[in-house]
Amino acid sequence: MKEYIEANKERFFDELFSLLRIPSVSSLDEHKPDMMRCAQRLTELLKEAGADHAEIYPTSGHPVVFASRTVDPSLSTVLVYGHYDVQPVDPIELWNSDPFEPEIRDGAIYARGANDDKGQLFMHVKAFEYLSRTGKLRHNVKFILEGEEEIGSPSLAAWARDHKDLLKADIILVSDTTMISEQVPSINCGMRGLSYVEIKVTGPDKDLHSGHYGGAVANPVNVLCDIVSSLIDRDGHITVKGFYDDVIELSAEDRAKLARAPFDPDEYKKFLNIAEVKGEKGYTTLERTGIRPCLDVNGIWGGYTGEGAKTVLPSEAHAKISMRLVPDQDSEKITELFEKHIRSIAPPYVKVDVKRYHGGNGFLIPISSPAYQAASRAMTEVYGTEPVPSRGGGSIPILADLQKILGIDPLLMGFGLERDTIHSPNESYLLSQFFKGLESIILFYQYY
Repeated sequence: MKEYIEANKERFFDELFSLLRIPSVSSLDEHKPDMMRCAQRLTELLKEAGADHAEIYPTSGHPVVFASRTVDPSLSTVLVYGHYDVQPVDPIELWNSDPFEPEIRDGAIYARGANDDKGQLFMHVKAFEYLSRTGKLRHNVKFILEGEEEIGSPSLAAWARDHKDLLKADIILVSDTTMISEQVPSINCGMRGLSYVEIKVTGPDKDLHSGHYGGAVANPVNVLCDIVSSLIDRDGHITVKGFYDDVIELSAEDRAKLARAPFDPDEYKKFLNIAEVKGEKGYTTLERTGIRPCLDVNGIWGGYTGEGAKTVLPSEAHAKISMRLVPDQDSEKITELFEKHIRSIAPPYVKVDVKRYHGGNGFLIPISSPAYQAASRAMTEVYGTEPVPSRGGGSIPILADLQKILGIDPLLMGFGLERDTIHSPNESYLLSQFFKGLESIILFYQYY
């Protein structure tokens, strides 16, 4: 295995870089042709790796790449999920190199998508290649690679329902998450769900002179700030009525198990350059990001924000808000509760609307499953220490949908690290993690 990887690593990088150079930003219409180019490149790489079949399927949005190889229908089938779309690169001036011209420096690949998720899904393509070319593949393997994960996978659930027989498998294998550290590997056994909305506050039907009307007419920005500040109380508790109704409180025993994960609060604060942490009262930082829901403003704007001064009382103000949800919380229900709550607190001197964006539910998987045990054994062999089961704070909402549609569990073997700054400028992926991830995935197939 190591010999094969060493002999082919330069080719691996050339092929990965051909993907990273394609600006497959799913949220921007101008990159729609790039989405198709990336899908086409993936089908080429999958065929070269040993797929019997690789095809681009249209959806109501960006296309899905599906590929498969059947070794023996009686063998178990692994369905590999990944996504080839990436986040926008703004602010571009903070990048130290061209985000779509990958570079290797300081032991890492730097590019948009280097980690999330082109670099991580590419490991699966190369693991599949190794197993296929060496005659060691003892599973049927399918790939489903989508182009809309970064915008909430609006098309994939419907496509999966329409192609349920095509996707029949025993496990969904995913690398789109992080681990605790290089020294302490971990496997996510659950992720939070998501509800994403936008609040729009409208006052007068036009921008007004703040001298003529200030103090006499409600300022939508001021009102929006009041609304937002009321959504979380002094104890970090979300004030939306009914928000916590379906949140299951973990037992002291389960919380103690999660606390096994090493965590240095001083290192955490140093990495983020903050003086102190903040969150829901009564929970640790790891619990706040893993087993508890949260609500955050992701963007807020209104009025004049250009250079210099403009004494304007704005007509509108907006805020985008994400709510991370824990398993058993239903995304649609939470969105309904949020919208109802906003309407109930909206003052009469403005108009308040809530626009719904994407969402999805969280999920949990048992650590006693054969797939989890195989992944744990593989990573123990590669890293020299047993991985810690963890709960991911982020969301991949489509996985809960696929779990329900296909009746199989996802297994999250993620190899990213917090240092990789996904979704931010200078996204990267350590070469050491790329190679360890590749070896771990190959061994997973051996032990599963």
